[in-house]
Amino acid sequence: MREVDELPCEIKQEEEIWIPLADGTRLAGRIWRPVSSDTEPVPAVLEFIPYRQRDLTSLRDSIHHPYLAGHGYACARVDLRGSGDSDGVLTDEYLEQELSDAEEVLAWLADQSWCTGRTGMMGISWGGFNALQVAARRPQSLGAIAALCCADDRYADDVHYMGGCLLSDNLSWASTMFAETTCPPDPAVVGDRWEEMWRERLADSGLWIDTWLRHQRRDDFWRHGSICEDFSAVECPVMAVSGWADGYSNAVFRLMQNLDVPRRGLIGPWSHKYPHLGQPGPAIGFLQELVRWWDHWLKDADNGAMDGPMLCTWMQESMPPSTSYEERPGRWVGEPSWPSPHVERTRFPLAQNRIAQQGEQHRGPPLRVASPLSVGQYGGKWCSYNAPPDLPYDQREEDGGSLVFDTEPLDERCEILGGPVLDAMVEVDRPVAMLAARLSDVHPDGQATRVTYGLLNLTHRNGDAEPELLVPGERYRVRLRLNGVAQAFPEGHRIRLALSTSYWPLAWPPPEPVQLTVHSADSELELPIRPCAEADELPTPLFGEPEGAPPAPAKQITPGEQRWRVGRDLVDYRSSLEVIKDLGLVRFENIDLDVYRRATELYSWVGEDFDSVRGDIEWTMRFTRGDWSALVSTRTALTTSATEFRLHAELDAHLDGERVFSKNWDRRIPRDHV
Repeated sequence: MREVDELPCEIKQEEEIWIPLADGTRLAGRIWRPVSSDTEPVPAVLEFIPYRQRDLTSLRDSIHHPYLAGHGYACARVDLRGSGDSDGVLTDEYLEQELSDAEEVLAWLADQSWCTGRTGMMGISWGGFNALQVAARRPQSLGAIAALCCADDRYADDVHYMGGCLLSDNLSWASTMFAETTCPPDPAVVGDRWEEMWRERLADSGLWIDTWLRHQRRDDFWRHGSICEDFSAVECPVMAVSGWADGYSNAVFRLMQNLDVPRRGLIGPWSHKYPHLGQPGPAIGFLQELVRWWDHWLKDADNGAMDGPMLCTWMQESMPPSTSYEERPGRWVGEPSWPSPHVERTRFPLAQNRIAQQGEQHRGPPLRVASPLSVGQYGGKWCSYNAPPDLPYDQREEDGGSLVFDTEPLDERCEILGGPVLDAMVEVDRPVAMLAARLSDVHPDGQATRVTYGLLNLTHRNGDAEPELLVPGERYRVRLRLNGVAQAFPEGHRIRLALSTSYWPLAWPPPEPVQLTVHSADSELELPIRPCAEADELPTPLFGEPEGAPPAPAKQITPGEQRWRVGRDLVDYRSSLEVIKDLGLVRFENIDLDVYRRATELYSWVGEDFDSVRGDIEWTMRFTRGDWSALVSTRTALTTSATEFRLHAELDAHLDGERVFSKNWDRRIPRDHV
């Protein structure tokens, strides 16, 4: 990224801003704005998230907010109620209180003397979610949003559930927030009341996963904040952005298809990151695109910001399998709308262990599979949060425990754009079962790179609100949609569909082993084919090089550690996946604060004992300044039986080396068709 020191506008940064709310709560934030806005007001852009603007996100914030401010905007980065230095306690994500607070913050910004009264919202992940949700509430000043790496559907396409299957990210994300919401405010900002605020958070922020596990089907809990319940509620322009290595790319397609407002969609090769910091590369000049977006919608600039395709995606070239990529070769392709007139949804029948040619007549026999629990050990994360090394590895070992269908070697290049669909006739031998489908690019030497995948809890075959138990031996027609992707398959390669009855530890397995029968004669794979020769009609944007303001001063005192380690013991058949995310010790020099963060995740099981499956996650977060040191450590363990989830959690807090708080939780939660 090119650091830009000289921007069109001289800016000033206002730290320790307090935004008063109607109930007396004060929210902490900082604002970057042009010096000239004292006399020449500018629009304001809000990022509203719980990740501690003074330290944990300060480096990232310092790259894009000053850059946007230097192009004529007042950029506000505000901590949610109960996070960072803001008052209160945060007890869950996207609560009514949060969204109401956001409306108050926008009104406060619009009312400042340095603001024109026009506002925007932007954010990645949590900030993308609440930007969409607030847009659906139509606050008066909100003129446009930019929502990145987020979803319109909190149940079906978020960190919690996928196709009605419980994701292990539900556990890891809950554990992350378990630690983050119990961290102390900064005494240098809030003063002597910091310890009282901290103890309130420790006592009352709660165990979010307990709540999430009590909502295992689509109910009003998940409908709240899911704008897919009423797309027409959004009336302002929307820029929606994600990446193929991210968990949220599907939402971009749905937003382009279902919103009835000016909109732009962008999907690159990236993980869960802003595109100007994108990994895998290539990163792009996304902040330049944001400036054009805000100039058009908040300043009425006739700058061509809406020219060109509605949806721009990175068509990925074939690559050998790897848990991390520096770059994904490819090219930008543009679509005038979604669904695109360039994409032909083509159906291919399934034959005995092969994907047949379109229109081929065949009568394949029923095919059966009962996958070992190890299928999924090389599946990577549901969402690649930090890029390497959490991407899927070579799928050949996974394919050994799966039902596999291959094409013949391709006689010409094939490109797909969108979500493949498996339309299958199946039967199972248990009342609760899952089906995992993976699409891979099989290289001539046999290496298999996973391109996309999808999951379906078969009790959710008719919807997520009212799951229905399966009758063993009865046939069911099911449709399983895989995640959308843009991928090229070269001539000579094969396309592989692999089906399994487990995909652990990416998703929690069913209560007991399942044998699945696929009636291949009545099953098809639908591919969204984008014909290469005629599709590249629309000119695609020429994105500039990534730019940003110089990052805030920070020094890595001790190095971090990133590790994914697969373990198998062939004596007692114990297997595991260990994930270490250690960010080391970082000194934030401008506030004289040292921060240490470390997370370990261990997913384990024994042989084919489904009752042995468990997830154990530990977090440590420490904040130090001089003689002051505050430490939070959390532990979360999730196990199951055939009938219930068993949850144990521990929270400990230490001040200057002495334990000042400790609490344990033990919960038993019935399984509900999961």
